[in-house]
Amino acid sequence: MTDRALWLRTPGGRLHLGDADTPAPGPGEIVVAARAVAVNPIDAMGGLLRRVALPWLRYPAVLGSDVAGEVVAVGSGVSSVALGDRVVAYAVGVERSRNAPSEGAFRTRVTVLASLTAPIPPSMSFEEASVLPLALTTAAAGLFEPDQLALALPSATPTDRNETLLVLGGATSVGMNAVQLARNAGYAVVATASARNGGLLRGLGADTVVDYHDGDVVEQLARILRERSLAGTIAVAAGTLRQAIAVNRAAGVSGSGRIASAHPTPDTTIRGALARRRGLHVSAIWGGSPKDTDLGGAIWNGFLPAALADGRYRAAPAATVVGTGLEAIPAALDRLREGASAQKFVVTL
Repeated sequence: MTDRALWLRTPGGRLHLGDADTPAPGPGEIVVAARAVAVNPIDAMGGLLRRVALPWLRYPAVLGSDVAGEVVAVGSGVSSVALGDRVVAYAVGVERSRNAPSEGAFRTRVTVLASLTAPIPPSMSFEEASVLPLALTTAAAGLFEPDQLALALPSATPTDRNETLLVLGGATSVGMNAVQLARNAGYAVVATASARNGGLLRGLGADTVVDYHDGDVVEQLARILRERSLAGTIAVAAGTLRQAIAVNRAAGVSGSGRIASAHPTPDTTIRGALARRRGLHVSAIWGGSPKDTDLGGAIWNGFLPAALADGRYRAAPAATVVGTGLEAIPAALDRLREGASAQKFVVTL
């Protein structure tokens, strides 16, 4: 049997639709027949940026991280899902330790790790579910990994921590998931977003939203946080690391002094080194890290299935379907390069 995949043959080349071998799951793996995939900025990178971000990637490669569909094969040792289950999964084919085209989301059948797969409730469509994987896992890495903010894990009955998480860029995909994860872990949330997205974030659990367009946004955040204990800061939107450092250094703001940046760039490394001299801990988030730690299973197997089923966790941001078939993905990436606000572009299969 042959499947179809969207192949990238060189770092700077075009995506081409072609045949692919039908994958077979190994131990701890699942094969999913894709019904919807979402696109992310890492998929839309140009050749030079891709070489910098993914220098280990072998070609030809299959990109894509976000997939939802039906389980068509189950490897040994997997008990969390069964054949025919409707699931959402984080595909990690471009990760250094996987580096396998059978594990990229942009194909008709995708091999995924059981520890990064969750069943979805009947009320949730594949399109809705497909927005979750990379954003959810990146937010979880930033909030809960010991070398990041090291917050307490989410649960069905969270304890009130009497601490606050600051989310800079709350209306981004990662930001929306950070808000929900923090609330389900018992933390209050203060976030920044545009005025038009403030209601959306409050609906996801943020108790205070500050308009990032305001010229005194740092001063506003500092005033709010002086009355609270700051558990940590996650800087998601581009350019917010500088704000995060300024807020954490503001007079009267107290807390962990931990800042997690969603941009693993040289700028983060340099600013982090300078911030350490001032008593702050700045770390760069890599969204794929939970695949190699206990956090992946804790979130995807232990928390997410029940949270989606009972409505404690919502698929966010909203899915905007922009095409059908693997051949529609390049156009979806073009749309993404033009910009997106509080939405994620999805292609159905």
